[in-house]
Amino acid sequence: MAKSFDSKDKCPDCQSLSCVGWESVPGGFLTDSLECIGTLRVEDAPECWEEDLSKGMTIWSKDAPISIPYHPYNKSDVYVCKHCGCKYLRYTECGGYYVDERIRELNAMLIS
Repeated sequence: MAKSFDSKDKCPDCQSLSCVGWESVPGGFLTDSLECIGTLRVEDAPECWEEDLSKGMTIWSKDAPISIPYHPYNKSDVYVCKHCGCKYLRYTECGGYYVDERIRELNAMLIS
């Protein structure tokens, strides 16, 4: 599924997203153009807050691996743009005093 789209074919709606790494969903982006098509969550799996990152890398890094058993991928859903077919991962970060919708383009080359 991740290999089924070339990011250079993004529609005008998706071109406004520059989410090669995780980012907050931009305020003006119309999320209703995205449809949830699946989840990476595993029912009854033990909680895992560990991140699979190389030294010096953060989850915000554009080259961070997409490691499904690790945070935040294990809490993510898979979305597709209804117009162009671009695939995204989304999850909700719930901090002590805030909620932040996050999005990252699904790049097959980074899946580990």
